[in-house]
Amino acid sequence: MNTETSHPGDLLVRSGGVVFLVGALATVVTVAPLFLGTEPFPAPAYFVCMLMGVGFLLAAAGLVRSARVQPASREEPSSAPRGRFWRREQ
Repeated sequence: MNTETSHPGDLLVRSGGVVFLVGALATVVTVAPLFLGTEPFPAPAYFVCMLMGVGFLLAAAGLVRSARVQPASREEPSSAPRGRFWRREQ
């Protein structure tokens, strides 16, 4: 059982990974006849290979979306400067 909560963008990352894998499989299947010396697939079969790029973009969009959402548990930075040379005023 998974106890981890779902964050915004998780579904995009997962679906992007699946679409990428489908495109990668299509690429291997479409390029194989070129190396085996058989007749190549028709042109529309090569368009399925573009799913690799679409899947990559979906996953990247999911990562950007999840990175933009800030967790509520983060504490606000204080207004006091923190650094090596910061001195307290007395």
